[in-house]
Amino acid sequence: MQAGKDAIYSYPQTIEPFRFDQAVAEVFPDMIQRSVPGYATIIDTIGQLVGRCAQDNSHIYDLGCSLGAASLAASKNLNKTNCKIIAVDNSAAMVERCRLHTKAFKSACPIEVLCDDIQNIAIKKASVVIMNFTLQFLAPEERNSIIAKIFAGLLPGGILILSEKLQHKDAVSNELLIDLHHEFKRRNGYSELEISQKRSALEDVMRIESFESHQQRLLSAGFVEVNMWFKCFNFASIVAIK
Repeated sequence: MQAGKDAIYSYPQTIEPFRFDQAVAEVFPDMIQRSVPGYATIIDTIGQLVGRCAQDNSHIYDLGCSLGAASLAASKNLNKTNCKIIAVDNSAAMVERCRLHTKAFKSACPIEVLCDDIQNIAIKKASVVIMNFTLQFLAPEERNSIIAKIFAGLLPGGILILSEKLQHKDAVSNELLIDLHHEFKRRNGYSELEISQKRSALEDVMRIESFESHQQRLLSAGFVEVNMWFKCFNFASIVAIK
């Protein structure tokens, strides 16, 4: 299924809250590459982390899988026996395309794609859990419980890979990094109108936190190591080890 170019916010419009609907699903690969610095590196390294940390007879969960990029990276690097990848997203449009992508790949490791709220998913026998820019779309009051559930479902030595957009406590630094991110988007062809309108659409949907907040939540849940392995502007990825 061919992906198109992201032009969703290229004309003046009444701004509705951002949703992962059919229009977004059709252009998502272009949108994410042009919007998130280092996205390809994050996906590639998620695959490497799965290759290193997955365990025999275990599950790998991709929570908020969108079109399945992280699941496919995991599958390409997985070298353990009797494993299964469980990819979950609550967007029917995303899940439809994710299923097509995973079927076309013909993975040696089974990939089960579920259309459901990740809060409804039981985490069992997990050696790796991936939340790649997912937690930021959950209500803040739900975040502690989902992290606690993930920790409980991880095997000893299991890992959580958590990628998030961050805010910074220092206002000057925060604005500088936001400006650098906007310049990144300009250099990738987005207009000022597109940048402004998408920011408005995300304002009440994506509620971001500081690295310190994420670190404290993960440590409080019981993770023994929490390390930021990637950061560019206000985007980061963290690995937490049980």
